[in-house]
Amino acid sequence: MRFAEADRIKNLPPYLFARIEQVIAQKKEAGVDIISLGIGDPDIPTPDHIIKEAQKQVAVPANHQYPSSVGMLSYRQAVADFYARRFNVQLDPKTEVVALIGSKEGIAHISWCYLNPGDTVLVPDPGYPVYSGGAILAGAEPYYMPLTAERGFLPDLAAIPEEVAKKAKMMFLNYPNNPTGAVADEAFYKEVIEFAKKYEILVCHDNAYSEVAFDGYKPLSFMQIPGAKEVGIEFSSVSKSYNMTGWRIGWAVGNHHVVEALGRFKTNIDSGQFQAVQYAAMAGLTGPQDAVAANNDIYRERRDIVVDGLNAMGWNLEKPKATFYIWAPVPKGFTSASFAEYVIEKAGVVITPGNGYGEQGEGYFRISITIPKERIIEALERMKKNIGKVEF
Repeated sequence: MRFAEADRIKNLPPYLFARIEQVIAQKKEAGVDIISLGIGDPDIPTPDHIIKEAQKQVAVPANHQYPSSVGMLSYRQAVADFYARRFNVQLDPKTEVVALIGSKEGIAHISWCYLNPGDTVLVPDPGYPVYSGGAILAGAEPYYMPLTAERGFLPDLAAIPEEVAKKAKMMFLNYPNNPTGAVADEAFYKEVIEFAKKYEILVCHDNAYSEVAFDGYKPLSFMQIPGAKEVGIEFSSVSKSYNMTGWRIGWAVGNHHVVEALGRFKTNIDSGQFQAVQYAAMAGLTGPQDAVAANNDIYRERRDIVVDGLNAMGWNLEKPKATFYIWAPVPKGFTSASFAEYVIEKAGVVITPGNGYGEQGEGYFRISITIPKERIIEALERMKKNIGKVEF
């Protein structure tokens, strides 16, 4: 039997990376040696001291019971201490920090806390698909803010129509940015805070890549900016910083009313994250940070290989200051999808079509540098051999 799906599911587009995984599986079944530069999933192992802490805590019987939905206070304290040390931001771990089962979970669910059917949410385009996906599931209507190269991939808040701004309840932002690799400065965040206060908009900032940065650049936290805590919250996790994407542990911090609402929502839909995983994340946040620096050295080398390799083929790219993504225009005569298809057919290399991140992503593709250097070099050699020089 086939059952009628709810409208919220019918309106939800297929998740981008699910389609990419299907393409990879099909090619592998056909015997093609696929090199995937698609999904941003760190290939570097989780640091040993984190794994050892997890192994220790798994054996503790008290950790086998239901955890708190909002997270252990000691975990929330570790997050607060991290913000104090890294960003000079003071947070009350009891009221301004909530644990998440990975930041993706909180990003998807915050829309359920504040958006009613028909409400408007401001979403970056291109952007992480979960921003609009969570809003659509809540019955809200995304208004897409174009991110263009001319503006450094920052939204033009002044270009948002007055009637849209007045109706908007929430805004999603993400810097360092996925997929573009762009970064934001204090002046931009001050503009966001002023805009949010004027129109009473909740700002939800995704700061997942705050620790993946190069050449001396230190990304900001939205919470560092005066007034940010009045109008918003920030999501992040240990996934990218400590190579823990599969561990599923993150947080939201900021406005205590919003943190409480998200925690209250979670008490009704989940039973929190396994405490052993929380202890492991604490080991990352409070322990030696050598692994973060080592990760960035590896990613910087890979970034340079990709950018230099593409530029030698005809691109004219600058090296991003943060994230492990390269965002590049497609050559003349291609769409995002047709170029991605061309590259996998000709070279056996998977790149992510930019239109998967929104209409404004059309004309671009994304490369993730989360595979070993040797495979990246091989992928570029295949592209050079099978695609050659490109024109724009």
